[in-house]
Amino acid sequence: MDKKHIAIIMDGNRRWAEQKKMPSFAGHRAGIDSLKKIVKICPSLNINYLTVYAFSTENWSRQKQEVNFLFDLLSKALINELAELKSQKVKLKFLGDLAELEPDLQFQLKKAEAETDLKDANLNLQVALNYGGRREITEASRKLALDLIENKIKIEEINEKLFENYLYEPNLPELDLLIRTGGEKRISNYLLWQSAYSELIFDDSLWPDFNENCLINCLNEFENRIRRFGK
Repeated sequence: MDKKHIAIIMDGNRRWAEQKKMPSFAGHRAGIDSLKKIVKICPSLNINYLTVYAFSTENWSRQKQEVNFLFDLLSKALINELAELKSQKVKLKFLGDLAELEPDLQFQLKKAEAETDLKDANLNLQVALNYGGRREITEASRKLALDLIENKIKIEEINEKLFENYLYEPNLPELDLLIRTGGEKRISNYLLWQSAYSELIFDDSLWPDFNENCLINCLNEFENRIRRFGK
């Protein structure tokens, strides 16, 4: 079975650091290394699209020092890893309410997207940043309502396919598999629309320990499931 689009909730960085009696920052750094490994192996596993949850709309409630560190880590990762991503033919896309981010970071994200805008990408990597599934659906509804008021669309034209055009990234294929690491069994406001018929796997590995073998095990479990889509 072709595994085209998977999503991952990369959970467990802080708990990993606590177990090792290290500051939480160390867990987030180790999480970047795990993501690099997973990105590298995806094309060989027939994964064309990978969407990862990097920062949620709820994460702003964390301590300011940690939030600042996370965005600084992202900025440095883009600087340090962009050339490697380009060499691997990885196309970057950032999903979420990016307007709330610092202008310098917004510029950096757009620049990274432009530099990796490949027609023959081996992997399409979506990074959900300041993302919330409810906010995505709410914003899509607002945009659709405005188009309706301005007579750009007719009410009888509204259906699921049309609605998807108003999501952050309307061109994503159906989400096949959603993986959450760290042992928690919830999807935490992630890809609520897109995951309607996706398979869910909750892996006990903390994200910095999640490696290629863990991903392969998840994919093997996915292949053994029967997807009925309500039939």
